[in-house]
Amino acid sequence: MITASVIQSCIDSLKSIAKVDFCVYDTKMIKIAATFEPGDSFAGTISGFVDSPADSQVISGCHLIKIYDEDEPLYVLLAKGNTDDVYMIAKICVSQLQALIEAYKERFNRNNFFQNLILDNMLLVDIYNRAKKLHIEVNVPRVVFLIESDIEHDTSSMEVLKGMFNSQFGDYLTAVDEKSIILVKKVGTRDGYDEFEAIGRSIVDLMNTEAMQKVRVSFGTVAPELKDVSKSYKEAKLALDVGGIFYVDREVIGYNKLGIGRLIYQLPENLCRLFMEEIFPNAEEFEVDDENLKIINKFFENTMNVTQTADQLYIHRNTLVYRLEKLEKATGLNIRNFDDALTFKIALMVSNYIKYLDEKE
Repeated sequence: MITASVIQSCIDSLKSIAKVDFCVYDTKMIKIAATFEPGDSFAGTISGFVDSPADSQVISGCHLIKIYDEDEPLYVLLAKGNTDDVYMIAKICVSQLQALIEAYKERFNRNNFFQNLILDNMLLVDIYNRAKKLHIEVNVPRVVFLIESDIEHDTSSMEVLKGMFNSQFGDYLTAVDEKSIILVKKVGTRDGYDEFEAIGRSIVDLMNTEAMQKVRVSFGTVAPELKDVSKSYKEAKLALDVGGIFYVDREVIGYNKLGIGRLIYQLPENLCRLFMEEIFPNAEEFEVDDENLKIINKFFENTMNVTQTADQLYIHRNTLVYRLEKLEKATGLNIRNFDDALTFKIALMVSNYIKYLDEKE
């Protein structure tokens, strides 16, 4: 609902133009905003006015006018001034406040609509009916982006993002928990995953510089219609979960780039544990320290090229060969061999998944 500060700003602006004082009460006789003090005696007067059928009234030189929300009185405006046009100016103020109420209500309703949409809390017929009332296009392609922070998002985080994405361009921002912001982004028919990746990186940079927050961003596939937005959200959520387990170094990850991580994530836990026991009889002792992990990952990046890997790590080729042989003695896998390298890579990912499951429990 519209805030007291917004109402105060509205009546302050109008007073500076028209030289008329205003005071706004709610129907419970609580003063919301004012440019003058009407006195305690007005509280009882307003109570009687709210219950009366009249829309306006003049009492002690003050004009009282009701402000409605869907045929129900929401506020009472008091206007006082030394000009003959006080009533006309008061009606202008009422019109402005009612327009603000409608705008804020529509914003709230849109936020509520998208929250229910992505969580599958709406019937298909309700989606189209409510979208029409809220002036939301139905048949335009959209992609859902999920923006997750390690700390709770505050209002400034949302405001920063609203500077880049807003409903005027068909983009909508909402949230379902304290650490995640959801962006439903309207996209072009020719936009592809490279463009979505670029949008994700721009979000990361924006949040780092403007909101001073480190975030991870994921996105789903294109939802060709409004009813498909929920599917894109679920894909973005899966991408964020899978990325957090298997691709921790990526700040932006798309549903289309989950690779083998997607497969492992969907395997039953008992199969993962059986696999580890089969490859490493002492699976609970399987551990690779950070230094060796860096070497292994760089070795895989260079398609198992020993010389190229040694150059990039600034170590002698023989030193790298020695470390790989030491790893082979510890694990029984020679990662210079393609089959063993593939097995080892999968084993690392399965090990990370099991650790994730253990921590979750």
